[in-house]
Amino acid sequence: MQQKTSDDLSQTAEHSHGRETPAPRVVPALTVMSHPQARRIGELLLLDTLATSGRPVSLARNTPEFSRPGGLVTEALGDPFISRTPIHLEPGARGHLRLRVPENGTRVWVADTPVQGVREFTPEELAAGVPLVLADRVVLLLHLASTHREPVTKDLGIVGQGEGIRQLRENIARVTDLNVPVLIRGETGTGKELVARAIHDHGPRRAGPFVSVNLGALAKELVSAELFGAQRGAYTGATKDREGFFRAAHGGTLFLDEVGEAPPEVQAALLRVLETGEVYPVGGHTPVPVDVRLVSATDSDLEARIEERLFKAPLLHRLAGYEIHVPPLRSRREDIGPLFLHFARQEVEVTGESGPLAPADPRAEPWVPASLAVRLVRYAWPGNVRQLRNVVRQLVIGSRGLPHLRVDPRLEQTLDADALPVPGHVPSGATPSAPDAPEAKAARRKPSEVSEQELLEALRACSWDLKATADWLGIPRPSVYVLIDKSSLLRTARDLSPEEITRCFHECEGDLDRMVQRLEVSKRALQRRLRELGLGST
Repeated sequence: MQQKTSDDLSQTAEHSHGRETPAPRVVPALTVMSHPQARRIGELLLLDTLATSGRPVSLARNTPEFSRPGGLVTEALGDPFISRTPIHLEPGARGHLRLRVPENGTRVWVADTPVQGVREFTPEELAAGVPLVLADRVVLLLHLASTHREPVTKDLGIVGQGEGIRQLRENIARVTDLNVPVLIRGETGTGKELVARAIHDHGPRRAGPFVSVNLGALAKELVSAELFGAQRGAYTGATKDREGFFRAAHGGTLFLDEVGEAPPEVQAALLRVLETGEVYPVGGHTPVPVDVRLVSATDSDLEARIEERLFKAPLLHRLAGYEIHVPPLRSRREDIGPLFLHFARQEVEVTGESGPLAPADPRAEPWVPASLAVRLVRYAWPGNVRQLRNVVRQLVIGSRGLPHLRVDPRLEQTLDADALPVPGHVPSGATPSAPDAPEAKAARRKPSEVSEQELLEALRACSWDLKATADWLGIPRPSVYVLIDKSSLLRTARDLSPEEITRCFHECEGDLDRMVQRLEVSKRALQRRLRELGLGST
């Protein structure tokens, strides 16, 4: 089942063949993102009573109990600084959810905004994720989750328990035992090679070699020789026969990353290999049979590249015997905490300082400070899981010998620069928030109400600043990404070919603002592409 934003939190169980069979539903949930006991990061509480009966859920020190996804052990938050006086989560109209905080209870913040009385969240804000800070020690992410909670027997080496990752595991399991080519799609840094390895490691070719090749990193004049092999003397410098990656992967799996960057002649050769199971080494005239399962990956829009005559449509059809999409990190924020903990454990093993991850004193300061956890949740993560892993490494190494993680000011600035707006507003007639809380933003709209043309006009008016565009349209920033992805009128900086960017760079004499106006993509994303291509000092 694909996770959807529901306009009604009161969906009920479905009936099948005369008996009640609870169908998976999308309901509000709370996931632990920071806790004085770091092992508890990732624990989950489904607020399904809000959906099934409309009854409020009370949250306090000793109730209710959170559980590990797929686990049997449950445990209340238990932090001694959280009050026994509960805060309440209540269903509102039109799928909204209300947070009610009593005056004499636990201090609560939504991100960095203190809350007193009532604060209300829209379904879109719940889908994006709302960070709740309790007593400045425990951070919970309020989000939407599926009630589909079957125990996970195999994680396939992929960390995360959100709906997007559950679907990903299901898709991998469907195709591992088949010998069809697989095309993995996803943004840069989402873990596409990890998916390819899972397909190999859990399939019948697991005993054979797994060969990983990044086509974007190979010199264009040597790609054919690297892939298909070459005979001695086939080109200048070929002093001996070259086996090639296809023959190296014989009996196993060949993973081709950035397959969209393959030159035209290599595309034709790949198509021939997929059709015949034979390769022609460069300089050779006799075909060599190969037994290879091909798994490829791309972060490019291959359909757009086909329209631009940069990619062959028959090759796409051959590569995509089965397609798997890897969700971006910003669409599965509930997995940020477990991923952070996973990478942190790896890093502390290297530094030899695992003590802070398992403090014995329940009153100890959290190893992941609440302010850091909130920043991690609100950040847009353009580099996805790879970027998160690098951030964890920087934090762990930079905090050696300290009782909790310390955030470098430059990293703090980076995380703040591309953060989601603080969600929620005070509903009409409700008790107002704290006097020192900033004014609530204008009423939000549903992203579905924004037309493609309106989105395009807003982007142009805001000079392709996505945060300003989101504020202009009155929708959450993540929804701007989703609308751009769905639009037939727009493209992202990732969709631009290196040739197009380079040509525009020279024609605009390196003026980034002129490039943004001409290419009509996000300025920040275009800066990243320029850095990747080594163009200018941006």
